[in-house]
Amino acid sequence: MTPVGELRLSLPLALTVYNLNWGVAFLISVIGNLVPVIVILLFLKPLSNWLSRNFKIWQRFFSWLFERTREKHQSKIKKYGYPALILFVAIPLPITGGWTGSLVAFLFDVPFKKAFPLITIGIVIAGFIVSFLTHAGITIEKYLGWQVLVGCLITIGFIWLIYRLKK
Repeated sequence: MTPVGELRLSLPLALTVYNLNWGVAFLISVIGNLVPVIVILLFLKPLSNWLSRNFKIWQRFFSWLFERTREKHQSKIKKYGYPALILFVAIPLPITGGWTGSLVAFLFDVPFKKAFPLITIGIVIAGFIVSFLTHAGITIEKYLGWQVLVGCLITIGFIWLIYRLKK
């Protein structure tokens, strides 16, 4: 349920350190990732409204935040639509995920009935990606050794870095 770890950390730990069954690990990780999503989607808007009504500094902060965010990114939301939220949550990188997807839904005033299913689909997709990568890592380490696994990770990281620098 941690903001950075989410199921990107819980699944590899469950499968490698605790040797849990894949299905059990997947289910626990997805449910654990959905708990903060529900809390954020249900309670962040009422909390921000209450803070804005009762404290002038919070009113200024939320007004600034909403205006700035919507001004910078509204065109992307119109272009790609709400399903882009699925992709944003599904990409298993440190800044993406259920927490951030919930905050994005809050900032763009996406209703709970739309946001929750989209974020849930994204979390499930991320779970499959992380599970696949974890199993691939386990298999490489088991049959080829940890040195080959580390070499593969370094090579992938290097390729990604070159790609980013050329972009």
